[in-house]
Amino acid sequence: MVIHPKIRGFICTNAHPVGCAENVRQQIQYIKKQTPISDGPKRVLIIGCSTGYGLASRITSAYASGAKTLGVCFEKEPTERKTGTAGWYNTAAFHEFAKADGLYYHTINGDAFSDEIKAQTIAQIKEDLGQVDLVVYSLASPKRKDPESGEVYSSTLKPIGESYTTKTYDTDKDKVHDISLEPATEDEIAQTIKVMGGQDWERWIAQLHEAGVLAPDCQTTAYTYIGKKLTWPIYGHATIGRAKEDLDRAAASLRSTYKDINLSAWVSSLKALVTQASSAIPVMPLYISLIYGVMKEEGTHEGCIEQIYRLFTEGLYTETPTLDDNSRLRMDGLETNEATQAKIEALWDQITQENFHELADYEGYHAEFLRLFGFAIQGVDYDADVDPQVNW
Repeated sequence: MVIHPKIRGFICTNAHPVGCAENVRQQIQYIKKQTPISDGPKRVLIIGCSTGYGLASRITSAYASGAKTLGVCFEKEPTERKTGTAGWYNTAAFHEFAKADGLYYHTINGDAFSDEIKAQTIAQIKEDLGQVDLVVYSLASPKRKDPESGEVYSSTLKPIGESYTTKTYDTDKDKVHDISLEPATEDEIAQTIKVMGGQDWERWIAQLHEAGVLAPDCQTTAYTYIGKKLTWPIYGHATIGRAKEDLDRAAASLRSTYKDINLSAWVSSLKALVTQASSAIPVMPLYISLIYGVMKEEGTHEGCIEQIYRLFTEGLYTETPTLDDNSRLRMDGLETNEATQAKIEALWDQITQENFHELADYEGYHAEFLRLFGFAIQGVDYDADVDPQVNW
């Protein structure tokens, strides 16, 4: 099968197995060139391990710290006629590289919100690892089924209190235009918190602790994005912002509840990057296109793997982590500092349909978007016939 990208709106509906494998290989190579983390984690559970920051966390744990990694993800396997998801191919590639390098790996494919997958994960930890000393929570989903009530909650990307009008970029139509978002209802706010807040993170830690598989001095972190002025109306002062506040609540509760094992629980704020989730959020394609250009010019641009390596070395595994007033680990300072934001805001005010491609780094944004699915990666022959059926 010759596989070229099929893009519909803000999503790519297929993935390239060879391209995904090369993307994983390049991230591994980056970590191999860095200083090893001698006091890093040794037995790691990554919930949401197959793409983006979760995948980078798995690679960093394994290749910078020699950790055994157990991953949980929800990916679609390929058939003769259809490709698998990018996360399926990423995971298959990680398995192949880890096996060649003598590293332990195991991945559970299923709904991480369910108690069944939690139980399966606990059984696997008991069988292979005994306990884990780091739990990374990196889930991104538009829906969540409550394992107790069976109710399905849906997240909403809306402002709170009043409508909001701003610029955005439609990647499908190559068009800069204004967008107006109506304020969320109380029910929409509550449902977004249920999906994107800290409840499921707490449920994971509670069940892991009850099963005795959290090691003494275990750390856990959930990933978030906070942003600054331009993104606050859709992040900080919006439904997502309420969910992020709930993550902060959950982190404080986890630290208080599990003092018996000296659990460290952190929300880690990372920089804005092209991900499958951010591509769907109004404002973000335009904002990210601008910050890519500015930060590349400043020499401060980082991808997922660079961010996570710094999180491990400057946040999770250092005596002097950078915390904000809400006890979050802040790795987003290269983006959110006042000087960089001033440049981005100035460009934002100037952006029109006519000058968008001149002032923004949309080429960089689009290339990163394609890379998520294994496309636009140098050295890969996209006209070659490849077998989409790759097994784990």
